[in-house]
Amino acid sequence: MLSELFGGTGLSSTLIYLCLTAAAGMYIGKLNIKGVKLGIAGVLFVGILLAHLKAQAGFEPLNGEILHFVKEFGLILFIYAIGIDVGPRFVSSFKNDGLTMNLFAAAICVLGTAIALLFHLFGGVDLSVITGVLCGAVTNTPGLGAAQQALSDSKDAVEQAGMAYAVAYPFGVIGIILTMLLVRAFFKIKIDQEEKDYNNQLDANNRQKLESVEITVNNPNLFDQKISYIKSFVESELAISRIQRGDNFVLASEDETLQAGDIIFGVSSTEHISKLQMKIGEVVIGQKKAVSGSLAMVNLLVTNRKIAGKTIEQIGIYRRYDANITRIFRAGLEILPSNNTIIEFGDTLRVVGKRDLLNDIEKEIGNSSKELVKPNTIPIFLGILLGIVIGSIKIDIPGLPAAAKLGLAGGPLIISLMLGHFGRIGKLDFYMSPGGNMMLRELGIILFLACVGLSSGTKFVTTIAEGGYQWMLYGAAITFIPIMTIAIVARLMKFNYLKICGIISGAMTDPPALEYANSLAPTQAQSTAYVTVYPLTMFLRIMLAQVLVLIFL
Repeated sequence: MLSELFGGTGLSSTLIYLCLTAAAGMYIGKLNIKGVKLGIAGVLFVGILLAHLKAQAGFEPLNGEILHFVKEFGLILFIYAIGIDVGPRFVSSFKNDGLTMNLFAAAICVLGTAIALLFHLFGGVDLSVITGVLCGAVTNTPGLGAAQQALSDSKDAVEQAGMAYAVAYPFGVIGIILTMLLVRAFFKIKIDQEEKDYNNQLDANNRQKLESVEITVNNPNLFDQKISYIKSFVESELAISRIQRGDNFVLASEDETLQAGDIIFGVSSTEHISKLQMKIGEVVIGQKKAVSGSLAMVNLLVTNRKIAGKTIEQIGIYRRYDANITRIFRAGLEILPSNNTIIEFGDTLRVVGKRDLLNDIEKEIGNSSKELVKPNTIPIFLGILLGIVIGSIKIDIPGLPAAAKLGLAGGPLIISLMLGHFGRIGKLDFYMSPGGNMMLRELGIILFLACVGLSSGTKFVTTIAEGGYQWMLYGAAITFIPIMTIAIVARLMKFNYLKICGIISGAMTDPPALEYANSLAPTQAQSTAYVTVYPLTMFLRIMLAQVLVLIFL
């Protein structure tokens, strides 16, 4: 019985090995050794070990066709989930110094590929080997998937790329952390000062930050004017919540008229303060005050799909109720609402209104956590379908002997980034709960790495013994030289050290390195830089791996 299950090559045996690899690999990946964890890479190494032990026991290798299908499907799930997650922040990430950070990351990608190419052209390293080494050295699993698709005509080449990836991967993780330590020592960096500098710069650049404001109405032209009139010329600059008149608060309904000395309470961004002072009166950035009396404030989740995709004006809450929407929270962003702002499924609306009407508004908005966590599966499969179609389109690039394709990695990535950014197509929304997204992402990458390890592990030890140790050296050079060079250049350009750590972690698409970087200081600098460069980096890694194979195969 056990011999059939563990020694067989059928579906049952394959599933058993996949589950063992995933469970044991994730457990090993969580082990903390002096602040360093293998993370998801533990799955890869357990897969290699199990495949090696299976071969040593004299059993046949697992079914290659099953492993290939599961590997490709896992890659698609992983890529799609990443794109949906970072899509809403993709465009905004290029603000401030985002362009510079992406240039740094792109330089790391190109320099690493150039070094790999030199090893192939002048070192005589086989193309499939150096491509796998490149992907492992930069810890980029989707890049390996794209490269293996380009190499799919040769089973041996695909296996070699997988083994080379596994050999180069460990220093890909360690090398990034080593670079952070060396840069810190070389420039004698003090983390406390870097954290302080980052926070100061954040305050200076964050002109879009939303603030609670109190505006005293002293413009005579506005006396006895209705709130609807005020909104018409400050709509994109101010979300009006309520009005203080003497010691009382009244709701800022459309028909309410302003009087001299009224104080408008609302929400605006710091960049609009001077405009509001000219148009209305003295502006004070106020401390948040509790809404009392007959008024109340609530945060409501948009879970009614009938209103998702409509503008605030179309929904018309402010017309039908004595209530106003003052803020919108979406995918980690805070949005200043206007009548033309589109409400999306999963948004959180901050509503100020008459206390006895808020229950009715809640019913209209939805505010059901059960609805929010329900799987939105139809858009997932439609998005993946569209991504596969786009990935299959041949792209003629001058100089290439064959047309390139975005493939099963690049196609879903591009489509998911677009869907994540726009949020919907017509009435179809592509919202995915954070928990659902994380589950899809983890499942996909675990399946992919497990299949890579189980496919490559049979010949892994033999490969190392026959000269594969040299692949480690190639990988170390591809890892260390680009990120060390760019890190030094960035520091010489006075870039914040914490941002540099995020940039090189994102350029290497390495979550374990980001985890270490985040442990240096309790700021968002590292994660923000990581997210800023991640989409472009992922795209470049996938395309460069394919182009390398197509040009020199």
